Amino acid sequence: MSKVFVFKNYGGPEHQALIELPTADPGADEIAIQVKAAGVNPVDWKIREGLLGRHEAPPVPMGREASGIVTAVGEGVEDFVVGDEVLGLVAHGAGAFAEYTLLRADRTVAKPEEISFEDAAAIPVSGTAAYDATHQIELESGQTLLIVGAGGGVGRMAVQIGKVHNFKVLGVASAAKRELVESAGATFIESGDGLAERARQAAPDGVDLIVDLAGGDALRAVAPVAKDPSLILTLADGDTAREVGGSVVKRTDDSLGKITDVIKYGLVDPTVTSRYALAKAAQAIAEVEDGHAAGKVIVLP
Repeated sequence: MSKVFVFKNYGGPEHQALIELPTADPGADEIAIQVKAAGVNPVDWKIREGLLGRHEAPPVPMGREASGIVTAVGEGVEDFVVGDEVLGLVAHGAGAFAEYTLLRADRTVAKPEEISFEDAAAIPVSGTAAYDATHQIELESGQTLLIVGAGGGVGRMAVQIGKVHNFKVLGVASAAKRELVESAGATFIESGDGLAERARQAAPDGVDLIVDLAGGDALRAVAPVAKDPSLILTLADGDTAREVGGSVVKRTDDSLGKITDVIKYGLVDPTVTSRYALAKAAQAIAEVEDGHAAGKVIVLP
C-alpha cells in the first residue's frame, strides 16, 4: 500500500484527501519509484477544478513531477534498472504526491548526482516549461526578454536561462517577490495597477520576446511592448495570448534532458523555497493556488 494525495471529486480543495491505495506495478514503458520529492504546479489545482476536462474518475491522484529511486521496471524499459535515481513525469493515472508512484519511461531521465532529489523534482514540469518558453524563439545576446510571473518556480528559472544567454531580462512579479526576481538577474517590474505604464518605461524601445506565466490582465497590460505580437508566448492563458496576437509555447521532447544538464552544471537553480510533508500536501497546493509561492514548492513523502 502507498499513501497517495488525491481529490475525491472535481472542484475546490475541500475534495482533497490523503488516502491509501495499492502500490501499482509498472505497465509497459513505465517505471515504479519510491518518491523522494515531488514538485507542485498550477496544473495540479487546475486539474482538480476540472479546468482541463473531467476525464478521470475520482479518486484522482495529484502531482505531475517527481524524483525518486526505481523499484521496478515495466515491459520494454531498457534504460533504467532497480536502484537508479531518476526524475520524470508521472504515468497516466498516477500521482507524484505519494510514497510510491509510476513514471513514464519516455519522460524520465537519470538524476545526476550533482542535483539533489528536491531540485530534481522541480525539473520535469517547471524546468522543461522554462526551457521551452525561452528557446522557441531564438534571441541573440543583448536582446530583451520580458517574463510575466517571474517570481514563481518556472519564472525564476526562465530568468536564469535568459541571463545564461546574456539577454536583457525584465521580470514582472508582485512587490513581495522583488528580491527573488532581482537576485536571479532580472530588472524588476511590479505587477498590479499601472503595470502597462511601468512596462513601457522599462522597455521604451519594445521587447524582443514576452514569456507569460500569468495570463489575464497582466498579459494584456504588457502585450503592447512586444515589438511584434507573434513574439508573445504563454504557458498560462492561451485565450488571452491569442487575443493579443500571441500563441501558446510549443512543448518539446528533448527539453527534459537539456534542462537537466543545464541545472547539473550549476547554470540554473530551481530555487526550492517551500517544503511540505506529504501529510501537508494540501498546504503546498494552496500556496501555489493562491499565487503566493515565491520560487518552487515541493512535497516530501
